[in-house]
Amino acid sequence: MTAKAPKTEASAPLAWLLIIGGIVGWIASFLLTLERFHVAADPNATLSCDVASFISCKSVMLSPEAKMFGFPNPLLGLATFVAPIAVGVAILAGAKFANWFWQLFFAGNVLAFGWVIYLSNTAIYDIGALCPYCMVAWAAVIPMFWQLFAHGAREGYLPMPANSIDFFFKFYDWAWLVALLTALAIALEIAIRFWTLWLQFFHIA
Repeated sequence: MTAKAPKTEASAPLAWLLIIGGIVGWIASFLLTLERFHVAADPNATLSCDVASFISCKSVMLSPEAKMFGFPNPLLGLATFVAPIAVGVAILAGAKFANWFWQLFFAGNVLAFGWVIYLSNTAIYDIGALCPYCMVAWAAVIPMFWQLFAHGAREGYLPMPANSIDFFFKFYDWAWLVALLTALAIALEIAIRFWTLWLQFFHIA
């Protein structure tokens, strides 16, 4: 008889984080897709997320980085943000997933987190503009990544040194703080990079 693959449970708070994060990210991707359609129909259109010269979805979406795979990036968000919603709902329904599934799911979140870091740095330093809906999607990905990392390290489906187990049991309860610090680091980059423009925007300078 073939041995069954080991399964790992997940808590309701993690499930709700995945559901809420997935919904927020999907809505941001959907709104950005609509705005992309507006620009395609009228290149001179002013979008609802064009707040200032440096806070503009249009400036970002017309850059080469906005379609890295040959199609608009928001379409990728529409497809992928469904996954955490589905997993979260399944957890609330009592599902226990095999460890290989958790590993694949986490790998997808690693790619998403890396994508967020790449896009945020590209927007800040190369494009020189911020897309509000994009930043909402970033904010959805960051806490999901860190909480899943903590979950995997604590439950053992992500291999960690044996002497670090106690650390990761404690880290699980503080993953939200690491996510917050990650978001604050990006916010600090934005504040420094656009400092003069922020002062002008708020009529301080």
